Amino acid sequence: MKQRVITIIIAALIFIPLLLLGGAWFNALVILMGLVAMSEVLRMKKRLLISPEAIISFLAVLVMLLPSSVLDFLPDTFSTSGVFYFLILCLLVYTVFSKNRFSFDDAGALTLGVLYLGKGFSYMMDARSESLAMVLYALFIVWITDSGAYLIGRQIGKNKLAPNVSPNKTWEGSIGGTVSAVVLLAIYLHLFPAVQQGYSFVSMLGLTLIFSIGGQLGDLVESALKRYYGVKDSGNILPGHGGIFDRFDSSLIVLPLMHFAGLF
Repeated sequence: MKQRVITIIIAALIFIPLLLLGGAWFNALVILMGLVAMSEVLRMKKRLLISPEAIISFLAVLVMLLPSSVLDFLPDTFSTSGVFYFLILCLLVYTVFSKNRFSFDDAGALTLGVLYLGKGFSYMMDARSESLAMVLYALFIVWITDSGAYLIGRQIGKNKLAPNVSPNKTWEGSIGGTVSAVVLLAIYLHLFPAVQQGYSFVSMLGLTLIFSIGGQLGDLVESALKRYYGVKDSGNILPGHGGIFDRFDSSLIVLPLMHFAGLF
């Protein structure tokens, strides 16, 4: 427990100031988190972090997270999506020269990991670019849902939510976490109405409910991934809390949903 608390304090001392600063400082942190999360996917797949497939994957994540202006030195035919596709082609070509060490299935898994992490973390930068209140809205949904689900699930949880993926989660905890998020975020939305982006207050409560459920699905997606690869945590960069992927798995669903809803 002591280790978990120390990790939270140190992480908060780094994350919160950069979150408040925003701009290039926060973007640099998010890019670093995206790369670390990708390294965790590679390690779950038992891939060396210094290998052709790892280097290509890191480059693909960078392409998705860095400003498009970074690629201005390339010919006009190379857009961000074009460079990304070229790197995926490189992964596929590598299957030919790897002597069966790296397969089409491996290339597919890494491509999906790059897309999931690259776009997810890019939406975090977009939300912060919109406003501090917007990205805090996303983070509060995740934190309140997780905390509410844990506390309520421990007290009254009986019916397993997804026993084959995450045996400790219950329906009671899940519902309690979502209700907690909707109630507390109602207060937040009242204090920061600009987050609503033209939506009515009632509509935003409905969206908050959807985002909270989405966040829990993001948690379960990563739980399924870890169970498939037989690991307890995605990494160990945050002692007592696991890896970056572990800490932001819910956000990787919540932030895209917010983007699709037109909030940023």
